[in-house]
Amino acid sequence: MERLQNKEIITCADETQHRPAILLVTTLASFLTPFMASAMNIALPAINQEFSVDAVLLGWLVTSYILSCAVFLVPFGRIADIYGRKRIFVAGLVLFTLASLLSALANSFYMFIIFRVLQGAGGAMLLGTAVAILTSSCSPGEKGKFLGINTAAVYLGLSLGPPLGGLLTQYFGWRSIFLLMVPLGIITMVIVLWRLKGEWAHARGERFDYIGSAIYALALVALIYGLARLPEIFGGVLVIASILDLIAFVFWERRERSPILNMNLFRSNPVFTFSNLAALTNYCATAAVGFLLSLYLQYVRGFDPRAAGMILISQPVVMAIFSPLAGRLSDKIEPRIVASIGMVICTAGLAFLILLEGGTSLWLVIAGLVFLGFGFALFSSPNTNAVMSSVGKKDYGVASATLGTMRLTGQMLSMGITMMIFSVVIGKVKIDAGNYAGFLQSERIALAIFTVLCFGGIFASLARGRVRRGI
Repeated sequence: MERLQNKEIITCADETQHRPAILLVTTLASFLTPFMASAMNIALPAINQEFSVDAVLLGWLVTSYILSCAVFLVPFGRIADIYGRKRIFVAGLVLFTLASLLSALANSFYMFIIFRVLQGAGGAMLLGTAVAILTSSCSPGEKGKFLGINTAAVYLGLSLGPPLGGLLTQYFGWRSIFLLMVPLGIITMVIVLWRLKGEWAHARGERFDYIGSAIYALALVALIYGLARLPEIFGGVLVIASILDLIAFVFWERRERSPILNMNLFRSNPVFTFSNLAALTNYCATAAVGFLLSLYLQYVRGFDPRAAGMILISQPVVMAIFSPLAGRLSDKIEPRIVASIGMVICTAGLAFLILLEGGTSLWLVIAGLVFLGFGFALFSSPNTNAVMSSVGKKDYGVASATLGTMRLTGQMLSMGITMMIFSVVIGKVKIDAGNYAGFLQSERIALAIFTVLCFGGIFASLARGRVRRGI
């Protein structure tokens, strides 16, 4: 009876007539979370005017959301495979929308952090299911095209975040950014409940690994909080503890019959392993660039949020334009070739941004962002295509969540490295005219480290091997 139920669930969900609705809702969901992240970057100085916290604590407004996403992403991806991806997707929309409303109403900085954590948990439900649902509904020859459209939605969210977030912050206050998420979340929920029939639960009946989930969560929290507390001894202890915890997680998962993360995917699948490693490296090298340049443009250069947003839009606009083309290209050309070229261009873009000074021409700033955006567009959707093409349907949820975890862990490490550099160079102080020189030094150090990391990622991208035989 259980097998019959599983068959009915999978068949109903995979009907081709649902593809337009599936593409629409997964695209909308993929738009929400990056829009929120990029709009938040541009609103940070305005938020700091109200709550008046130091640079490191201000960074936790970004990091708390990313950390929450990363902690919950793989567990929710596994839960979605067992109990139904649409069910978790809808739950994520509800939590993300509710947390956005609560964030808009926050009256203290620490309450704001708590609501950001809840918003991150909702984002994890969306990120852990959207790509898996989309991949389940398309034929192998269409994966690159569909994933390219989905990736373009991510970059459209990143594109609209700075200018729209800047306009909202300047004319209606930073809380309006969170209020905008409420109707968008509700509209997406209505479309899902109205148009999507059936369910995706290819691992129905399997057991959920609670112990592995707890070990995994503790390791990530210790790692990021430890990086933020460096160079204190306590910070170093936490980082070491997180590494030991991750080793314990690997051993546990290898022995667990129903792991939240199937280690065999890494051991026997070099395409999956090196594609995820390339994603981790790329996001670690690029995620904090928007955070750093938002502060640079508004503090050092004196631009208001609207003007800073219009400058920062140049990178994600290029991403949104070229991602669908790169996705289609990866259906015809081996994904590792396209993605590796993208990684090379990202490395060059990061190296260019190291040269930023207080009086650097804005056209040079924009040129650096455009170059970085083009490289990232060539990397992202082909890399996603490689990951999702390297596993079977049963593992789509975990594969999608694993890739999302690499992305979020990379973003966390990027912010963690940045906050560590802030702590060492300028200390826990507010950014003002008295320490602009220290801020610029911190920015250059961070971008230099990111350039080296991205250069190393080129080799991980090349080492993945072929996704399709005969290419």
